[in-house]
Amino acid sequence: MKILVSDPLPSEGIEMLKEKAEVTEYNCKDPLELESIIGDYDALIVRSGTQVTPEVIEAGKKLKVIGRAGVGVDNIDVDKATEKGIVVINTPEGNTISAAEHTIALITSLARNIPNAHHSTRSGSWERSKFLGVELYKKSLGILGLGRIGREVARRARAMGMYVLAYDPYVSPEQGKKMGLEIVGLNNLLQEADFLTLHLPDIPSTHHLIDEVKIEIMKPGVYIVNCARGGLIKEEALCKGLQEGKIAGAAIDVFETEPPENCPLLEMDNVIVTPHLGASTAEAQNNVAIQAAEQVLTALEGGSVCYAVNVPAEMPESTSEIKPYQPLMELLGSFYMQFFGGPIDEVEIKYSGEIAEKKLSPLTTSCLTGMLQVFMGDQVNHVNAPLLAQNRGIKFKEVYTSSIDNFTNLVTLTVKSGGGVNTLSGTVFSQDDIRIVQINDYEIEVLPSSHILLCTYKDQPGVIARLTTSLGEEEINIAGMQVGRKNAGGEALMVLQIDDPLSKRVQDRIKSIDQINCVYYVEPWLKKNILHNRKEEPVGK
Repeated sequence: MKILVSDPLPSEGIEMLKEKAEVTEYNCKDPLELESIIGDYDALIVRSGTQVTPEVIEAGKKLKVIGRAGVGVDNIDVDKATEKGIVVINTPEGNTISAAEHTIALITSLARNIPNAHHSTRSGSWERSKFLGVELYKKSLGILGLGRIGREVARRARAMGMYVLAYDPYVSPEQGKKMGLEIVGLNNLLQEADFLTLHLPDIPSTHHLIDEVKIEIMKPGVYIVNCARGGLIKEEALCKGLQEGKIAGAAIDVFETEPPENCPLLEMDNVIVTPHLGASTAEAQNNVAIQAAEQVLTALEGGSVCYAVNVPAEMPESTSEIKPYQPLMELLGSFYMQFFGGPIDEVEIKYSGEIAEKKLSPLTTSCLTGMLQVFMGDQVNHVNAPLLAQNRGIKFKEVYTSSIDNFTNLVTLTVKSGGGVNTLSGTVFSQDDIRIVQINDYEIEVLPSSHILLCTYKDQPGVIARLTTSLGEEEINIAGMQVGRKNAGGEALMVLQIDDPLSKRVQDRIKSIDQINCVYYVEPWLKKNILHNRKEEPVGK
């Protein structure tokens, strides 16, 4: 085996590779140069410096795996690698402790004005009264995202006597209690937190999550820390909040554009800035080097890797009989999270009919992937979805039965969440014809599309007409409509497939119709989460 390491890697990782392979260390900053030599290698290991372009991948005739010693894979054309059947892996756990410790360091620095006090004292001043700080003891820390780093931050904050609140749509209150923290809704967290720290991916559903609206909800005098991704915070809104005093201070390790250019945050006295140092410790660098080496060698030897960021186009254990069910399972998972939301205690998938005789674990993984991608983005795939679900305390099981009514095959997703139970059922009529056929007690055929509007409403004459008129006046075309009800005059459910995205303004207009109880906007194929715009609790809760 021949492995090319094109960015500097700590010796621990190199030595591990050399035990089993022929290793070449060559600093290739020019993609054209890398393209000219990559054809001889079975694996490529990079950090952030090397650009792995489509041309490089095309030239890598022998490439089987590309390893990233770090988390981000923005410098790797993952789609091209997938097309060529090349596994791309990263090392998300290697920097967990370093990132958590950097977060705590910034929180402490904010609370005690350490950078400003340092510079003042170095300049010859002695301004003790100017740098009056606040204690962290008994203050509320709000954590957005309870992945590996978020959980480590929580442990350290608790040790400092802080009261920890967290928002993560996949973590149940019971799981939160086991961690010694309280799981709350997003708005509740923003209202109660004295300090706020973000530990989320930057995906469409979380991009600019902290904006003018969210800052308005926050407690006056809040402190904000971001060691995750720059795009999570709308920088203009953050600057305004700092200038107006709504936000007491901010510590920013990541920016939307790096290095930042003409960024007002760099000039503000109540802001601490660091140059993306979350993973910059000797220990973290060694960890990611070792993990990258381990995974690359495992992949080359045909083993299973935990942190592949892409998967083969074909399901690894699929057969022609169950392949058509993969998009159905992803639809059920994605639809569930956007319609019902979290947190999740237990997921049960019941396979009924002829399909129950097949090996269906790949389909269960597809459902989990659809659920988790809503909030976690493309970092979730068929390789790591079960592990990520287990890390969040989500239990899942499969049930099989040959008996069924009305359908040849039926898949039912039942989710236990916070004491409540919600269900979705779906089926496949033909190769490309998948349907959701039941939502809790509503028997209704939902045709999948890129944009779906769902409303619960009082079953009275004229309600549907008012809703469709509102959409027409907004120049939103209706591609399809289905209606279900439990009894005449009671609550009914309406599902509309529409051709265009539905803005918050239009959603608010629909909510204003008196007989409409709840409004939901779902984009199952875009795998986006709806973090905002809920009018009431979902159906069945």
